Formats: sequence, C-alpha cells, structure tokens
Amino acid sequence: MRFLDLRRNGTIWVLAGGLLFCLAASLPGHLSYDSIMQLNEGRRGFYANWHPPMMSWLLGVFDSILPGTALFTSFDIALFFASLAALYHLARNPSPAAAITLAGVILTPQVVLYQGIVWKDVLFADLAIAGFAALAVAGECWERKWLRYEFAALAFVLLSVATLVRQNGGVVLPAGIACLAWFAASKSNMKRRWRAAFLYGASAVAGCFIAVAGMHAALATRIPGDPSPAVAFRLLEFYDLIGAVKNDASLSLPYLDDDDVDLERLMRTDGTRLYSPQRNDTLADSGRLQRAYFDSPDETIPEEWHHLVAAHPWLYLSVRWSVFREVFLTPDLPGCRPVFAGISGPLLQMAKLGIKARFDSRDAILDYYARRFMGTPIFSHLFFALVALLGSIVLFLRRRPADVAMALMLVSALAFVASFFVISIACDYRYLYFLDLAALTALFHLSLDWQSAWRQVRSLVSQISNRPRTG
Repeated sequence: MRFLDLRRNGTIWVLAGGLLFCLAASLPGHLSYDSIMQLNEGRRGFYANWHPPMMSWLLGVFDSILPGTALFTSFDIALFFASLAALYHLARNPSPAAAITLAGVILTPQVVLYQGIVWKDVLFADLAIAGFAALAVAGECWERKWLRYEFAALAFVLLSVATLVRQNGGVVLPAGIACLAWFAASKSNMKRRWRAAFLYGASAVAGCFIAVAGMHAALATRIPGDPSPAVAFRLLEFYDLIGAVKNDASLSLPYLDDDDVDLERLMRTDGTRLYSPQRNDTLADSGRLQRAYFDSPDETIPEEWHHLVAAHPWLYLSVRWSVFREVFLTPDLPGCRPVFAGISGPLLQMAKLGIKARFDSRDAILDYYARRFMGTPIFSHLFFALVALLGSIVLFLRRRPADVAMALMLVSALAFVASFFVISIACDYRYLYFLDLAALTALFHLSLDWQSAWRQVRSLVSQISNRPRTG
C-alpha cells in the first residue's frame, strides 16, 4: 500500500486527478471563431494563409479519427500533464511541497480553463514545454545512449511542430539547440567539449531545418494562392503606418503619395480615426479603407513601411511600444479577452461542421471562476515574466541537466514575448500564454527540490552582500 502513501506519492495523485479534472471540465473543448475556422480548414484539407496551417492540419487528423475536437483536446491536455510527469520522474527526492505547488498550478485559469480551449496558442505552449521536458530527460539520462537519442529526437520533433504552429514559434528552436549543445559539452572531457557541442548542435540545426522546411512545404501545397507569410506581414505594415500617421500627422508617405493617393487619404482620415494600439480589428469598420488597402499595389505598403523604419526609427519604435504595451502589460485587461468558455463562432461554418453553440452550466462555472482572478497577478504577463527571469537565474545557478532545460525554456518564453514588440497587432491575453505556462511549469520543477533551490538563492544573496565595496 506504499503507493497510497500521500506523503510519498501525493504529487502522483495530484497529477492524475488534475488530468482527469481538466478533461472532465472541458471536453469536447472550448471553440472560438478561430477554432471553428481552423477545424473547418482541417476537415476540408485546404488552409487559409492567415493562420499557420499546422494547427488546422492537426485538427483535421484528429477529426478524421473521431469527429469533433474531443480527441485533439485530450491530446493537448495530456501533452502538458505528460511534461509535468516527466519532470516529477526526474526528481531525485521529490518534496511533498511539490504536490501543493502542483495543485495550485492546476487550479489557475491557465490550466483548468485554457488547457481545454482549442487555440494554437495553447497547443504551441504545450508542444514547447513538452519539447524542453523531453530535453530534460535526455540530459538526465545522457549516459544511457539510446534514451539520450530517443528523447533528444522526440524533443526536436515537438519543437519543430511548435515552430509551425505559430508565426513566431521558431524562437524556441535556438534555446533547444543550445540546451542539447550544453549537455554534450558538459558530459564530455575538456579536450572534446567544444567538438561535442558543435556536433550535437549542428545535427540539431540540420534535423530541425529538414523537418520544418519539409512539413511547411507539404502543407503549403494545400494553401490556395500565395503561401508565403508576406500577406500577413503586409497587414502588420499597414497597421504600423496608420499608427505612425496617428502619432505624427505631418509624417510624409512618399511611396503612397506616388502610387496610391486615395489610400493615403483614407489612412489619414478613416485610419487615424479608427486606429487603436489595442487591436487592428477596428480598422475593418471602414469598408472603403479595406477596399483601398486590398486594391493597393502589393509592393507599395512594404516599401512605405521600410522607409518609415529607416527614416523615422524613433517614431516606429514609439508606435511599436504602444502596441506591445497593450499585449504585455494589458492595461485594459477586459479588452484583451483573458477569459473564454463554451462554443461560439460563424454560424455557417458551425452548421457545416455539425457543431452547435454552447454555454452550459459547466462553461458558466469555468467562466465565473476564471474571472475571479482578473486584477490579480495570475492574469499578469509582467508577473510571470518576473517569475521566469528569477526562476531562470536560480536554475542556471543549480545547473542540473533538467534545470538547464527548464532555464532555457524560460529564456525562450521571454524571447517569445520580446518578438511581439515587432509583430503584435492585438492584445489578446492568449498570445503570451506560453510565458505564463512556462513560468508555472518551472515553479513546479523548482518545488520538487525547493530546499536546494533556496540554498542557491541564499548563497547568491550572501555573495552579493559580502562583495567588497570600492570608492
């Protein structure tokens, strides 16, 4: 009956109970407008170019096995809990405090609600965390050759798929490659350290390039029209240009002045009136602005945007900061839609899919529960960024193989957040979900042996306080 000993195995019971609880709370999943459109694409086998097609393809694969999203949602939730289970398995002497920490993690809206939402943001976070958890296993089992290879390969399959799920998902790959190179160097003798790091790192780069390029090329054949990301970037550039004109009405737009004066006029009138750093959707309220945008020569807006960045860098950075501030600091949290439960979307597409709108008592309870956390640090990306920063410092100080993997996961999450300074066009809370979930995962990992982590913190504080003062 040792397995029933809550002191020894409490974390296992919380893991199992948390998995079942999340499945029961959300199946067959919560679907928003984007979820419906991507499921429809997956079922048809043709993909629009606005969302990365990998998410739609995966939805289509699971839908072909069991119609709907229940199987996909189960896979997504299981992926996250498998990562936590792997970290628990690697712990040398798991602390009973880990069970309490894990229960707290599971009860956050980021797990109990978000894990059941069919969003690419959730899938990306789960794939990335699973990839670094697999790297943690590879590092801890390095001396067992086949386990090392198997889990390293699994890690980069997961990270490669994550790269294709989000437009900026590729930021996780450098951290994953650095993690593998770190393991190779630390496990080799001094003479072979750099050679081993280069060989493993180069192999990971080559493997990821082949996997990502191959999968992207295969999926691109199912995208009607131009499969390049230029279409999405053009909309981002258009949004930046209107923001720049909003900030500086005297700004000249030489390329538009030469090629499309009608669009320039509408940008200065309708565009500046409707522009919001919170999201670009407001620009769609002007039909004539939208028509002029789509009728404009393909090269004019990119040329104007490049001129803005080169000739007015501070204005460009000011525009970008105002947009990034909305998505990272969320000063208007309700406007950034942090809570979603149920099923809603375009009625025509839902009818084709055989899906009905839903907001039942279970959804209402989840919605009410999650909204109780609004205004607290639980719905603050800044709070989780500080947790990630401090957690990565402690993990790098302790430097066990699993610590290195988790620390680099946190570094990749912070880099992922930073990438939104360039690409953000809306402040939806889910966009930075990876940061929140990565920080929660690292907290659970640290709680497995919090005593040694606390010793590292005390040692660092002692070194800083005892440092000789000069001057």
